[in-house]
Amino acid sequence: MVGDNAVLEAEPLRQARSSSREPPVRELSWLDRTKFALVRGFLWAWARAFSLKGLYLFGQVFGFLEWLINYKRRRRFRENLRLVFGDDPRHWPRSVHKACLRQFMRLRCDKLFYLIFDKLPREKILKRIRFENLEVLQQALSRNRGVYVCMSHHGSHHVLILLMALLGYKVAGVRDRNEGALRRYVQQKYEETFPEFRDIRMFFADSYPRDLYRCFQDGYILGSALDVARDRGAHLRTAKVRLFGQEREFLTGPMQIALRVGAPVIQGFVVSRKNFYFKLIAKGPLVEPGADGDEDEIVQRAMQKYADNIAEHIREYPDHISRT
Repeated sequence: MVGDNAVLEAEPLRQARSSSREPPVRELSWLDRTKFALVRGFLWAWARAFSLKGLYLFGQVFGFLEWLINYKRRRRFRENLRLVFGDDPRHWPRSVHKACLRQFMRLRCDKLFYLIFDKLPREKILKRIRFENLEVLQQALSRNRGVYVCMSHHGSHHVLILLMALLGYKVAGVRDRNEGALRRYVQQKYEETFPEFRDIRMFFADSYPRDLYRCFQDGYILGSALDVARDRGAHLRTAKVRLFGQEREFLTGPMQIALRVGAPVIQGFVVSRKNFYFKLIAKGPLVEPGADGDEDEIVQRAMQKYADNIAEHIREYPDHISRT
């Protein structure tokens, strides 16, 4: 799935395999490695001394302090709320300040968990995962044609792909080419600890379609976020949907590929809970198996259902808006 992008806007856990033309992953400098190692060492020492609950409390306090002093990020959160909910105050959360504070603390705690994920015992991680509507995913997998999971920019996708891989699923995601040094460093550590992460496939957003076709043929769960706000190029196909009374354009390419190979299409969300527990939510199917008719009409109906599910989810979890 994709992380800050795509189930998953996620950093690659290994170099994208999608094409020999892909640029190589940049090497990390010794200075970056040293800084990241010191931070991880401090966080792990804190967790060993005060438990994961103590680390979560540390993240909550850190996030609260960030919320107090970072005016620009608070303003960006309000701008993102307006982009998602529109100008009609009836759609907005009851307390914007509360939603903003919770987002600061959630993001900080998710990042702390992400940084020391590889140091935790497998059993302790698996106990922190809760599934909602698991039968939706299991039924989709039973068709043996891979599964496409429509994600959105709500929640920590970089955590989701790690959890799904550790649960034993064959997962893949789509990401942007711009990758931070910290994520590359941490995920190299993940591969050294958990062999499951070496099998994760990550593709660039401008990968050739044949790579995604092959991914479905190999029975992978492929996730990507379709609710992009910026122009990704005139060559990419989009569909117009209504979200909170606004007209938006969302990407449709991966969904169309899934339909052409007969892969089930569902929708996924990840919810961060107290003390580093996570709820994975599956909704769907967005397209009924064996649906007949014009492909564009089928995609249009599925995309509107996708937008409606986003609206329902964000009403319940406004603090999970990551970006739009």
